[in-house]
Amino acid sequence: MIRTLVASLLIAAAPTALHAQEAPGFGRYAPALKYGDTVVTSEYLTMRDGVRIAVSVTRPAIGNKPAEGRFPVIWTGSLDIGGPNGDGGPISVRGGRFGMGTIVGHGYVVVTAARRGSGASFGTRRGYQDRNEAYDAYEITEWAARQPWATGKVGMFGCSNTGEAVLHSMTVLPPSLTAVFSGCFSWNKFDGFTRGGIIANWGTGPTRTVAEDMKSTPVDGDTGRTLLRQAAEEHQGSTNLFDLMVSMPYRDTTSPLTYSRFWGEGSASSYAAQLRTSRVATYILGGWYDDFRGQGLIAHANLPNRPRIIIGPWTHCATTGFEEGVAAEALRFFDQHLKGIDTGILADAPVHYFTVNAPAGSGWRSASTFPLPGTDMRSFHLGSGGVLTTRPGKAAQTAFPVTREGKCPGASGASAQPCHIRGLGASWSMPVAADTEITGHPMADLWIVSDAPDEHLFAYLEDVAPDGKVTVVTEGRLKASIRKASAAPWQMSGLPWHRGFREDSEPLTAGEPARLQFAMLPASYVFRKGHRLQVTVTGWDWRERKAPATASTIRIVNDARHRSIVQLPFAPAVYTVAYAQR
Repeated sequence: MIRTLVASLLIAAAPTALHAQEAPGFGRYAPALKYGDTVVTSEYLTMRDGVRIAVSVTRPAIGNKPAEGRFPVIWTGSLDIGGPNGDGGPISVRGGRFGMGTIVGHGYVVVTAARRGSGASFGTRRGYQDRNEAYDAYEITEWAARQPWATGKVGMFGCSNTGEAVLHSMTVLPPSLTAVFSGCFSWNKFDGFTRGGIIANWGTGPTRTVAEDMKSTPVDGDTGRTLLRQAAEEHQGSTNLFDLMVSMPYRDTTSPLTYSRFWGEGSASSYAAQLRTSRVATYILGGWYDDFRGQGLIAHANLPNRPRIIIGPWTHCATTGFEEGVAAEALRFFDQHLKGIDTGILADAPVHYFTVNAPAGSGWRSASTFPLPGTDMRSFHLGSGGVLTTRPGKAAQTAFPVTREGKCPGASGASAQPCHIRGLGASWSMPVAADTEITGHPMADLWIVSDAPDEHLFAYLEDVAPDGKVTVVTEGRLKASIRKASAAPWQMSGLPWHRGFREDSEPLTAGEPARLQFAMLPASYVFRKGHRLQVTVTGWDWRERKAPATASTIRIVNDARHRSIVQLPFAPAVYTVAYAQR
């Protein structure tokens, strides 16, 4: 007999200071422009090893002449000195409105450097943000600080690969680096790019032909693009980044392409000791639909000086619908730290995030930390008959074949999203009896049996509308052979961590249950009354770049000895929460 139980969990009805509706000043900082014109020049800088790095300099101007005086410098390590991060382009994130003319007009000099192996710069990329690039950043920062048009205070900005370059610049402690605005990067490359030991990220870095590199912006004086061609031909010796990832199946693998354990060498987390001594003010940008949002929050937990973070309803490096507000926030941040203007930003809570599906006008929230203080983690069992339940119930085994078919519509590349592919894996659900906010990291704690020596396991938290439409809210994944949990060498805010060394690898044994514990990516989402909250588990995701070729069957076990559950982070002190279960 099916019995329906409705349980109401009454929490304080009124929002507390934890969930202010809008952080003071956010999106409303709008000082007047001081300069209406810009002057752009470009040149080569010679690094310590003789490699020439192309830089462009955009200065405030009056008419066709640079404005007199000294200005703070903001720079980015881009892939080109022109194009998206060059003249007139967005300075903070792709799709934004924080243009060169705008920030320079507020009294800044903007420097764009093509990182070695990119654009008009010479040299090759040895991996992805290796130590060569970090020390280049040191030299560029200090060069900018010494220029006659500079005050000596330098900031940086970037997103995605340029955002990660910002973090690596911080690790070498340039004395003049004062403030950085960085988004959508990995704190640890193994955890970010092969999350759970699985390569299912579509953004694996640039690989360009000579013809593609010849479209880059040459430096002043290279009218025949002779130097640009020499640089482009040199770039062909760069490491192929996807091949580099595939060559390192474990966190401690030495890659034959770089002759190093590059997951470590290329991770900002490896230089946490240096970062802890940094005095740089940090602002992190993330999106609830970006694959690196969890990495941004881990960086936030490990960086000193009370870093700031903003997470909106965006994909990778986009601020769609909030461009002007984010641009104003970035300017407010730089004005505070590079010009010493009291913008009010220091009085704001450091965590600023948007709750998807929140009532109109209440989406933006702020908090002192993330996960939110007072978060209520509740366990739900993957029971028999596809039911998600708060009670253990009868012993159950749910089996499904691992199939690798289907594709999600919409964004591709680094913005590719997961979706519910009908017939793939198995699902468990429960009705939502009242609007319910989930904010934090959902956790999966699953017992599986397989007839294969290894599996790629994916778990999705989903919202099922009354019309049957399924929306993936967040997801997590883990390669079964690296399921051994370990203590992380950095702050993980209570999340499980898997070292993933070769010696940790343990194949599955046919017929024997194995426990896989992993966090899903963080989310902030309101499940509406009348919908269903659903968990789906599969053995494949359409974004996988290197999936196992063998056919297999996975069984999810839930009995007295093996409890397969998900834990959901119920937000504190915001809603009266109710859920129904069978």
